[in-house]
Amino acid sequence: MKSFTLSIVSLFFLLMTETYAQDIYKSALLLESNLEEGKKTYRLCATCHLDNGFGKINGSFPVIASQHQSVVIKQLKDIQNKYRQNPTMYPFSDPATIGGIQAIADVSAYIESLPSNQNNGIGPGDNLTNGKILYLNNCTGCHGLEGQGDTGKVFPKIKGQHYQYLLRQLKWIRDEYRTNGNPDMLILIKNMSDAELSDLADYISRL
Repeated sequence: MKSFTLSIVSLFFLLMTETYAQDIYKSALLLESNLEEGKKTYRLCATCHLDNGFGKINGSFPVIASQHQSVVIKQLKDIQNKYRQNPTMYPFSDPATIGGIQAIADVSAYIESLPSNQNNGIGPGDNLTNGKILYLNNCTGCHGLEGQGDTGKVFPKIKGQHYQYLLRQLKWIRDEYRTNGNPDMLILIKNMSDAELSDLADYISRL
């Protein structure tokens, strides 16, 4: 009975956290962004994602350059509210560090303005045919044929992303470790093997 009660409390807290994050996310999108202020705030991000937003080719830090502003805002708020587990990002997303809603609107707009990465880390290329089939059958509805995503629907741009990062996130979403993953995406990849996810990530990394 005690464990059941704790589970209900945990679920309630998770739902409240998600609702709070969504409210702030919507507020940030309505603000007018200031790219110059965003560039100043981005100095925090450059520590890991580099000045150009290209991250690390080994996938330890993702490409964020040219990512949709709506996606950047959502991920920052999800991390800030612990709806997405990312301990490395917690100190940087904290309001005392990054600032309030305006700062998030500014830095997310600046990130979107950065040129796309043209030299991202790619996979081994062992089974790109299977990767393409998996992508066309499961991913295009949200991420598009070219991995361009959809800013209005808050689907991330995934083309130009590092293979190792893509593979890690696919596994974390499949295994339900990443709790802010899209439920529809979880259904689509839930039964994919590690090898299939590798093929999929490899294909995406080459879009």
